[in-house]
Amino acid sequence: MTESVSLIVGSDPWAFAVPADRRLPLDRVTEPTRSSAPATLMADALERPFGLTVPLRRAVTPDDHAVILVDERLPHLAEILVPLLEHLRLAGIDPANITLLVPPQSRDQRWVEELPDELGDVHIEVHAPDNREKIAYLATTKGERRVYLNRKIVEAELPIILSGRGFDPRVGYSGGAAFLFPQFSDAETLAAYAKEFSTAKRPEEPNALRTEAKEILKLLGAPFLVQVIEGPGDSIAEVLVGLPSASSEGVRLMKERWFGRVRRKADLVIAAISGTPERIGFRELATAMAAAGRVLEPNGRIVLLTAAAPPLDDSGDLLLKVDEPAAALKRIAKAKPDDAMPGTFWAYAAKKARLFVASGWPDELVEELFATPVRNAAEVQRLIDAAGGVLFLQDAHKMSIEVGA
Repeated sequence: MTESVSLIVGSDPWAFAVPADRRLPLDRVTEPTRSSAPATLMADALERPFGLTVPLRRAVTPDDHAVILVDERLPHLAEILVPLLEHLRLAGIDPANITLLVPPQSRDQRWVEELPDELGDVHIEVHAPDNREKIAYLATTKGERRVYLNRKIVEAELPIILSGRGFDPRVGYSGGAAFLFPQFSDAETLAAYAKEFSTAKRPEEPNALRTEAKEILKLLGAPFLVQVIEGPGDSIAEVLVGLPSASSEGVRLMKERWFGRVRRKADLVIAAISGTPERIGFRELATAMAAAGRVLEPNGRIVLLTAAAPPLDDSGDLLLKVDEPAAALKRIAKAKPDDAMPGTFWAYAAKKARLFVASGWPDELVEELFATPVRNAAEVQRLIDAAGGVLFLQDAHKMSIEVGA
């Protein structure tokens, strides 16, 4: 019997057919769902914070100076940010006493233009790790690290961390404490952390970086976490508001949707990425490659389907300077770019498997990235017809997958 499979690439469906006995099922607790009302999710979460018996507005005072650490990678950012700002204003906090703080690698800030005029007094600041005047000492950790953070965070009576929850190759899980530290620290700390990168760890394994970030979150006092769990594409599945004790609940909700398990490794993995192409960077594409590679038989094939054509980062540019993946890994290890992860993940995948890529990139660039260009679903179908076990992954860049019963 043949099954029909449809994957969304950008906003377009790609349809395939695969014999039922060759399609590998992906076991997960909950299928990711879409929400048509991100603002409603945020408003409801603020009224019912996890672990608290009162709305967030009743846990703050009008004299509080608030700083909101903003994850610019979130979809519908303005839609979910406005209810949070309105909630604080309802609590009596003057918008002039609210700062929106974004990471140093700030992306396109068109979301700022979507904020209503009545919130025009809210301050917006890009963290500058090399500006000593904007850095302040917080505390010293048990490991005797002197912690420096953006001064607005240290001095605020009401720090709020608004971030997405996901899987992260460096600390296991992104968001929460990992969004705070080290990226809002000083330049010296950021440079030191850039060197600490491993491709081998599973998210659940003990992680020194994650442990330290959690300790620093506690040293900050009682910040509020606003944890956003994405659905497919650009959608949001859930928003969770609470004190740091809510962190584990945010991770649980994210894993329910994006952790999967397969019974055995596949000969062919087809990894699709949906949503607005402009939101997809080289990092997301490399993460999707890595997710596919972990559940692939040696010398298997990975097909990456995306509508995006992102610029390469420093680690990606290093891939273009060599002829083989193994040489790329050596060059990246020697160069030590600020973020080695994307190029490293891509090169590891290319070393282990044959790569096929449908994207907005020119064919010449795809070939320089050790891959074969793919132009349409019919070309992918031929790969399916010639394969043994086939695994389909929708939004593979958000997933973590393990092999086993």
